[in-house]
Amino acid sequence: MESLFGTDGIRGVANIYPIVPEVAVNVGRAVACLLKHNDRAKILIGKDPRISGDMIEHALAAGICSAGGNVSICGVLPTPAIAYLARFMNFDAGIMVSASHNSYHDNGIKIFDKDGFKLSVEMEAKIEKEVLDSACNCIPATNDRVGTVLLENDFAERYIDFMVHSGLMNIRLDGLKVVLDCSNGATYAVAPQIFTRLGAIVTTLFNTPDGININKNCGSQHLGALQQKVVETGADVGLAFDGDGDRLIAVDEKGKPVTGDQILAICARQMKKNGSLANNLVVSTVMSNVGLINFLEENDIRHIITDVGDRLVLAEMQKSGAMIGGEDSGHMIFLDRHTSGDGILSGLRLIEVMKETGKSLSALAGIMAVYPQVLINVPVTKKIDIYTVPEIAATIRKVEDFLDGKGRVLVRYSGTQPLCRIMVEGPDRETTERCCREIVDVIERHIGERQAEK
Repeated sequence: MESLFGTDGIRGVANIYPIVPEVAVNVGRAVACLLKHNDRAKILIGKDPRISGDMIEHALAAGICSAGGNVSICGVLPTPAIAYLARFMNFDAGIMVSASHNSYHDNGIKIFDKDGFKLSVEMEAKIEKEVLDSACNCIPATNDRVGTVLLENDFAERYIDFMVHSGLMNIRLDGLKVVLDCSNGATYAVAPQIFTRLGAIVTTLFNTPDGININKNCGSQHLGALQQKVVETGADVGLAFDGDGDRLIAVDEKGKPVTGDQILAICARQMKKNGSLANNLVVSTVMSNVGLINFLEENDIRHIITDVGDRLVLAEMQKSGAMIGGEDSGHMIFLDRHTSGDGILSGLRLIEVMKETGKSLSALAGIMAVYPQVLINVPVTKKIDIYTVPEIAATIRKVEDFLDGKGRVLVRYSGTQPLCRIMVEGPDRETTERCCREIVDVIERHIGERQAEK
């Protein structure tokens, strides 16, 4: 059976299978049937501002109603807001319509359970079966059993209150100059309100979404404008979110990027100092910079490494009792305050350390050495085992031998797109780029789209 779910929900080009209304209707129906805890399912739907959001949102709502569930539509809110609201407003599930950091062409469906956590692999498999199997068990509702849709407008305020009262621990931001890059995405309305209410002097960039400008030359993957504005305004910190607001990359007062790994290091050290680093443990992924690994070892902090994906990080955190974990891409989880990665919360936690220590962000970021890292994505025609292709395997071994402990190589497929991701860390930028390109070239020759077109 084909698979709908990748590492972060269902994702693809909008209005091309599987991101089509027909599939969304069936997903909504399956969620209403499988996740309800009472006679009728109660489901929350949110979205980011991309143009195809209305189409998928309404299809999901139709499917839920056809299975007898009731729908509350909250409009544009960050993904972590949906996780929070699902948990604290007693919904059976929350659904977010978003393709995260992807361009507006794409869209996706992320599902949270009643406790605000992303679905287990087992539950995703059950939903897939209901959606793809013609002999599904979801019986359509009839007569007075058909569900209804309610449009509500107080959800944003509830999430803002949650962030204002839970994001910081008895700390105000009065006088702190903050620049926010909202990526023309889901944080465009709520993020400025949260930081302003906490007392910060806020300058906001990219907060005028038009449906097609989400993530376009802005946000956590495009920092140029934010870096310039931070320096220009003399700000203390810049915060860049991605399209659905679950990631954060920061910029220090000098305009230099501060990565997810650096934020993990900064927060973990402070948590250890004040006694809140549960089990003296940080969880991160195989994509973490060697610098983070070295930092945690030098500071006698335990470290568990998972495969890529915030759901895998979260699962390990729950298993091991860790309260902090995340990815270098900026997807961080602070499990003592939220069930989901949340870019706004991550920004608040970072600023909290700045306030507690009285140090600038550049000084804090300097505690971790960042090894030069090059990541190149190669479009591929198929996802075969890389190491079964002798030429590819030999090239990877050659590069690893050359680096000889002064860097590392990671080659893996994207869980959501037809891409092979080649990541190389090395002693300097030139060497790292050359090593990465060597692996990229051999992969392009054997399984890349360009080879297939010849």
